[in-house]
Parts: sequence; C-alpha cells; structure tokens
Amino acid sequence: MKSFSKSLFFVMSMALIVAVTFAFKPAAKMYKVNPSLSKIKWTGEKVTGEHWGMVKAQSGHLHMDGDQIKGDFEIDMSSIDVRDLEGEHKQKLEGHLKSADFFGVEKHPMAKFTIKKAYRQGKEKNEYKVVGDLTIKGITKEISFPAKIDVSKDQMKAKATIKVDRTAFDVRYGSGSFFDNLGDKTIYDEFTLDVDLVGQANS
Repeated sequence: MKSFSKSLFFVMSMALIVAVTFAFKPAAKMYKVNPSLSKIKWTGEKVTGEHWGMVKAQSGHLHMDGDQIKGDFEIDMSSIDVRDLEGEHKQKLEGHLKSADFFGVEKHPMAKFTIKKAYRQGKEKNEYKVVGDLTIKGITKEISFPAKIDVSKDQMKAKATIKVDRTAFDVRYGSGSFFDNLGDKTIYDEFTLDVDLVGQANS
C-alpha cells in the first residue's frame, strides 16, 4: 500500500511540474521588421582600397518562441548606394553594382535571408549563432554567423557582421579566383554586411 501511495504521489508530482512548466512558458511572439529603423551597410574590398554604402531592408518577420528564433526578411537590391564617393564616380559605381556584372537588380530586385535556427552561445544571454539561407540573384546558400539579439516586449533588435562570398552567388566580376592577370583591378571575393535589424511587436 505504501509503495502504491509513493508511486501515486510521484506521478501526481510529475504531472504538476509539467502543468506548471507549460503554464509559465512564454507565448510565441512575432515581430515585424521595420525598414525605417533597420540598417544594412555593405563594404567591398579590392587590392587598391575599399568602397562602402548602404542597402535597404524590406518586409519580413522575426519569431520568438522560448529560446528559438526564426524568421526572414528581404533586401531591396535596387536601393544599393555608395557613400564614400561623390558625383560621377558615385553614380558610375552604383550603376555598375546594379548591372549584370554584379547583382543584376533588373532581373533580381530582391535578396532574402531566412533564419533556419538561432541558438545561444557565449557568456552573454544575447549572444547567438544564426544559421540560415541567403538568396542573391536567385541562388540560395546556407550561411552562419554570430549575432547579438536583444528582445523586449515591444522590439527585437539583431546586430551582426556577415562575411559573404559573392562568387557563390555568381557575382564574379573582377574576381582573382576566376580571372587571371587582373593585377590591381582585383576585387576580393568576400564582402561584408553590417546588419542592424529592428523588428516591432505586432499589436
């Protein structure tokens, strides 16, 4: 009888723990990407120096369910601009970046990033490793990178510096990996995206 009572007590205790755990589990929350508050800076390097500018984030959503973060957002490739040049040189480089030599924005006006998973790493609670699919020029490749993600009741803010191998997305112009004897006209394969993404909670 005592054995039965102990077993019954154990089962009831476990049931209570499970019930309390689910009762206090935070509800999944969705944050809508705010393009006006979000910023994406690009930097491209070559043998003789570098250029940088901005490109605009577009519509997207970020989902927080417990410790799990998923979501996606688009990037308006036609918005690429150059901030380190002026006048004719600025216009010329912007036009070249939008051409088929680089991102071919006429045929591929949008790029997209989809978060497949994000998990905490490091000492701070806002340090994450993000794994997802990046699509540029209709080509999708999986990438991963560290990010700092801060979540409040009203906002989710994600900051990351992402290295992208442009040749994986058929952007080969000036690449020493595909063309010989480029000399000081060589453009390095990797470019950098400094992403500062802001999502606002759906009301």
